[in-house]
Amino acid sequence: MATDAPMATATDPALTLAQWFSPGFPVGGFHFSHGLEWAIDAGDVTDADTTKAWIAQVLEHGSGRNDAILLAAAYHAADDATLLSVDATARALAATRERRIETEEMGAAFARIAGALLDRPLPALTYPVAAGHAAQLAGLPQVLTAQFYLQAFAANLATVAMRLVPIGQTDGQTVIRDLTPLCRRIAEETAEGDMDALSSTVFLPDIAAMKHETQATRIFRT
Repeated sequence: MATDAPMATATDPALTLAQWFSPGFPVGGFHFSHGLEWAIDAGDVTDADTTKAWIAQVLEHGSGRNDAILLAAAYHAADDATLLSVDATARALAATRERRIETEEMGAAFARIAGALLDRPLPALTYPVAAGHAAQLAGLPQVLTAQFYLQAFAANLATVAMRLVPIGQTDGQTVIRDLTPLCRRIAEETAEGDMDALSSTVFLPDIAAMKHETQATRIFRT
C-alpha cells in the first residue's frame, strides 16, 4: 500500500483532482445526505442561508475537518501499518451506522476506480484515507487534494438542499462558491495530519444522522 516513490499522473494535478472529485466519478456520493435530509424534514434547514450555515459548521467543526486530517495523515503515512491505523481511526470516528456505511462504501468505490486509473490495486479504505493514499501514490499536492475533497463534500450537501428544500440551482451554486474559501483554509490548517487534533463539536448533524436511520420517508441512504 504505502510506497516511497510517488507514481506519475498523465495530467495536470488540478485536472486529475477535478476528475477524482467530480460528480461523475462513481463513488455513489449522490446516495448520501450526511443527515441533512432529516434536518430539512425537521425544519432546521429551510433556505440558502441555513443550508450554508449547516454545511459550514460540518466543515469547520465536524466531519469535514476530521476527514481533512485523516486524508493528510494517510497521505503522510510512511508504511502500511500506519496507513491501516489511520483507517481504523476513521472507522471508529463514525458516529452512527449510516456514517460508517457512507465512508466505507464511498472509500471502497473510490479505491477501486482510482486504483484502475493508477494501474495499481488499492485497498478498500475509508473515503478520506483512500483519497489521501491515492493522492500520495499519484504524487498530487496534499493541500490541493484536501481542498478538492472538501469542496466535493460541500457541493454534494448543497445538491441535497437543492433537491429537498428546495433552494434552487442558483442559490445552491452560490452556497458552494461561498464555502470555497473555507474549504481552502481547512485544507491548509490540517496539512500536517495531526491525529491529536481530531474532534467534533457539531452534535446536531450526528443526531440528524441517528434520526435519519428511522426516518419513515426518505430519498437518501444517510
